[in-house]
This record gives sequence, structure tokens and C-alpha cells, in this order.
Amino acid sequence: MSLVSCDVALSLDGFVAGPHQSLEHPLGVGADTRLHTWMFDQPDANAAEIAAITHAGAFVMGRNMFGPVRGPWDTWDAVALGPWRGWWGEDPPYHAPVFVLTHHPHEPLEMEGGTTFSFVGDGPASALALAHAAAGDRDVAICGGAQTINQYLAAGMIDELRLHLVPVVLGAGERLFAGLPHLEFDQAGARATDLVTHLTYRRAPVIGQ
Repeated sequence: MSLVSCDVALSLDGFVAGPHQSLEHPLGVGADTRLHTWMFDQPDANAAEIAAITHAGAFVMGRNMFGPVRGPWDTWDAVALGPWRGWWGEDPPYHAPVFVLTHHPHEPLEMEGGTTFSFVGDGPASALALAHAAAGDRDVAICGGAQTINQYLAAGMIDELRLHLVPVVLGAGERLFAGLPHLEFDQAGARATDLVTHLTYRRAPVIGQ
């Protein structure tokens, strides 16, 4: 079966988003302009890592990553600028199927460039199975946010974890690894610029399997 990877930028104190995420602050207060500076200010120096983020054949993300929408979709539509279609405009960077975890049904959204957002209501395992089927022999990527990544880590479903560690302390927000059981990884790579340290870990094999 293809590899399941996860790329995520995080602060030194382990947060992948700051507090008070909203339409005005997609990544939370204090994180909007900091966690991904390395991607925009140094694209050439980080070209390989940036390319790897959208290399997969299918993606899984949580609803909180898809947008600041909470509760039934029509509640949001009534107070916002119209039906929400994601943060990325009409041509999202994925160019592949994206499966969004949600408790509220939603029709698929076909976007430009080959991206289709499909909304999955029966749990992380089901979303991952759909992503594997859609990706064929290509890899599947778990996008985020923190709660979604933690669910897949706890279930042992992520094979390669690629952390992009940014030298900032946020103090609060959405924390990676919160509430997880004992897990072990093998270090597979490390590289740094002045804005970010890229760390690659692979899930350690379980003795006896």
C-alpha cells in the first residue's frame, strides 16, 4: 500500500495553530504571519520541502483546516459571504481528491485544477480508505489540523511525519501530540535554514510484526 505522510509546520512549543482561529486569523492569533514565513520568504531555499507537501495523490484534512466553519453549513452560509469553498480560491494547490472530515453532510465541491473536496462523516479510517482508493499507487497525505493529525498518529496510520519547526513560541493554540499514547519513530532526515528546521521521522516497526 502507498505511503501515508504528513507535513506540518509547528512552533517550538508544539503548536500548529495559535488561539482564536477565525476568518480574520486562519491560523490563530500570532501564528498567521509566522508559521509559514519560510515558504513565502525563502521558496528557493525550501523548494524540495514545499513541493513534497502537495506531491500526494490524495489528501485528508479536518473540517477546521478546510475553513472557519462550525456547526451546520447553512448556519455559516447565512452569515458569511456565501457558501464556503475553502481558503485557497477556485484553484486550490492540491490538484487531487481531498477528503474532509466532518460531522455535517455536504455535497462534493469540484474546483479548478483537478481538486475535488469530498466530505466524509464516518470517521478517519473511512476517509483514509477513500483517499487510498483515489490515490491508486501514489501516496496519501494527512494535511491537518492538529486534532486530525493526532487522531491518525494515535491509530498508527501515519508512516512518515515531516515536521517544519519554526523558531517561535506561541504559548497557546492547537498542539500537536496532545493526549497521544506512547509512539516511536526513526529519524530519517534533518535540514535547516535560518527560518525553519525540517525534520523527517518514519514510524518505527513494531516488534513481532
